[in-house]
Amino acid sequence: MDKVLANYIPQNAVAPVFELIKQHQVHLKIVNERVTRHGDYRKLPSGQHQITVNANLNPYRFLITLLHEIAHLVAFNNYGRAIKPHGREWKQSFQAIMLPFIRPEIFPKQLLPLLAVHFKNPRATSDTDAKLSLALKQYDPPNDKNYIFEIPYGALFRLYNGKVFKRGNKRIKRYECLEVATGRTYLFNPNAEVEFIKAGNDQ
Repeated sequence: MDKVLANYIPQNAVAPVFELIKQHQVHLKIVNERVTRHGDYRKLPSGQHQITVNANLNPYRFLITLLHEIAHLVAFNNYGRAIKPHGREWKQSFQAIMLPFIRPEIFPKQLLPLLAVHFKNPRATSDTDAKLSLALKQYDPPNDKNYIFEIPYGALFRLYNGKVFKRGNKRIKRYECLEVATGRTYLFNPNAEVEFIKAGNDQ
């Protein structure tokens, strides 16, 4: 398992992560990309703890995702299944697990202050922390997607599920976008990745 981990996470994180996996008896599955999630944790009917993580994540996002899911396991073990999935118990568990990894031997220096801020109050997904998410995406392989904040006002874009939207005004942090087929308005985080189709006529 440690040799497998070395293909997915920073080298200096392999040994401590391997110890966490052994300590909590995690069955780790590395799976093909799922658009709606980076990873998940399930306790199987056999009692085994299964964590899945997307294979296409860059090493830093893979590490954060894996530790995020281990924190679910620890929180449920310590506090029971009735807790909120991303409530106080999970936040405390994630902070405690993550803290030893927030150092320059593991993460690039430019990520460290963003991680320190994020883990004062970790969120259900790092994707909702726009600054950290954008910084992490610098380490992804190049793709043909655009961020919402790069889409011109009035332009059309497509989501992974084929739905087409028209970009509207920016609210405080998020962008109002109109779904073309239904006329319904949705809010998008600025760092959402979409496929640019064409510029609008009302720019």
